[in-house]
Amino acid sequence: MSDLLTLSPHPPGNGETVSERKAATTSRADRHPRSDLGTIVIHWVVAIAMIASLITGLRISADAPVARTAKLLAPILPQGEIWTVHFVAGLALFFGITAYLIYLVRGRLMERNGLSRMRAILIGGRTRAARKARWGGINVALHWLIYVVCLVLTGTGVALYLGYGGWVVWVHATCALVALAYIAVHTLAHFMYGGLWQLLRLFRPAPLADPTVRQRRPLLVASVIGLPVVAGLAWLDIGGRSTLVVDKVAAGPDVTKLLDDPVWKTARPVSVRTMQGANFGGTGETTVEIRAVRDADNIYFAFRWWDPSRSLKRVPLIKQADGWHILDRNATTMDVTEYYEDKLAVIFSRSDAFGSGGATHMGPQPLGDTPGPLNRRGFHYTTDGSYIDMWQWKSGRGGMLGLMENMHIGPPTEPTEADRAGKARYQAGYWGDPGTSAYRYNYAFQTPGYRGPIEPQRLPKDWRATTAKMGTIDLDPDVSVDEGSAWWMVEKTETVAYSPEIDAAIPVGTVIPGVLLTDGYTGGRAGISAAATWADDHWTLVASRKIATGSKYDVDFLPGNVFYLYVSAFDHTQTRHTRHMRPVEVLLR
Repeated sequence: MSDLLTLSPHPPGNGETVSERKAATTSRADRHPRSDLGTIVIHWVVAIAMIASLITGLRISADAPVARTAKLLAPILPQGEIWTVHFVAGLALFFGITAYLIYLVRGRLMERNGLSRMRAILIGGRTRAARKARWGGINVALHWLIYVVCLVLTGTGVALYLGYGGWVVWVHATCALVALAYIAVHTLAHFMYGGLWQLLRLFRPAPLADPTVRQRRPLLVASVIGLPVVAGLAWLDIGGRSTLVVDKVAAGPDVTKLLDDPVWKTARPVSVRTMQGANFGGTGETTVEIRAVRDADNIYFAFRWWDPSRSLKRVPLIKQADGWHILDRNATTMDVTEYYEDKLAVIFSRSDAFGSGGATHMGPQPLGDTPGPLNRRGFHYTTDGSYIDMWQWKSGRGGMLGLMENMHIGPPTEPTEADRAGKARYQAGYWGDPGTSAYRYNYAFQTPGYRGPIEPQRLPKDWRATTAKMGTIDLDPDVSVDEGSAWWMVEKTETVAYSPEIDAAIPVGTVIPGVLLTDGYTGGRAGISAAATWADDHWTLVASRKIATGSKYDVDFLPGNVFYLYVSAFDHTQTRHTRHMRPVEVLLR
């Protein structure tokens, strides 16, 4: 970003610093202006860092459903693992700002952008000198504008990094757009001040003319101070991370008792602010409270988070005059945000890299020539051959019956013919562990964008009994389902294969589940026991698994193993979960 461009926007003469008057004499001698080396170096550090921060930030912003400008720019924005670039660029930008302030003081250049210089904007007249003076004042005003914008970007960026969303997101995104526009306006203003050579002076270095100032070595001092400041910030961030302490207990808790088991009173909770998801009463935010203990054989995790509704309505089907329809309009693009279930995902990564252990790759085509994500949001996968252990609780697909799916994020798999033909959903490195699933969907894969009638895979044996088990059928996605209701069908005992004759007996307007439960998880996909309940606008979930499974997809919860926890909550949304930037270190004792 060019927020710290300081190209001597004021005209030479009265008010210049000693160094600049001497530099002006030098520049007149060779007819074209130059800039001091320190300004050039710091300018390009800041410019490169700001541009990198802006284009990666706009890619992140383009993921939001309400984004407008960022989505227009999306075709030219970078894709893939952009989180690391975004945060490193932010640190580089902070270094540049810090170094620039030190450079101005050390180089006795504080007059360069003095507020009094903006009075030149009011100079009248049409002479060349008057026009140049006005543009010099405009440039100073633009510099102060970007200083304020950078200050706000820094503050809101830190707040976002710490887990604060809401209006902070809007302010941060708005200031980023202002900074993007500033680059063009700033360049034009300098061109209007001094023409092409005013811009080219950034490639024409000259020493500070005042020998006494050169002896103060302002660029060296600025760098020597700026680098430790940035390193100190990184150290404070790492040292300030939350740590989830997992103590060993004589006997593990009974998961069915949830947090009422007395063992949990000995576990110190960690609270993680998560944000920028969908729903959650319009805030997109919730705080997840996490506890953990272990015994000789198993590890136990307890999670509690705010969610204003109990949501189990995972893409139900409704019968209309022309046949059955998938209820949610975004189901075919895998981006449901209305008729879906509540979920919780937790990953255990051996890496603390940005973007959930370096596994988040954003954009509509982050993997080159492989099929892109149907929702055009990005993929989860690793690039170093490693595997990240994932547990995912899905309330409407066995979660209320004690099941939690054992999954992983790993290297991207080879797409199938169906994936390449657009007849299946390619998921890159995000998959269930080897084994069979506890559920399947009551409809076949549909081409993205299809909104017409479909043929259910199965129909209820007794549609009246099925709808009775679903409780009160309120199609407002934000309304809680009844306690004890079942928005799924057990395939073997409650359904029959589709036939037109059975279908004809079901009246128009009937709603049936979109989920079929099978025989439960098997193989590596099984092994996690869970219990959950929703009360007082909060979900409580307790899950357990063996300490060591021997699978390459799982982490072993043994003392001495270092790994990091990330958690995401879903409020009746398929993929737009909440997130947090800073990992939670897991300490096994």
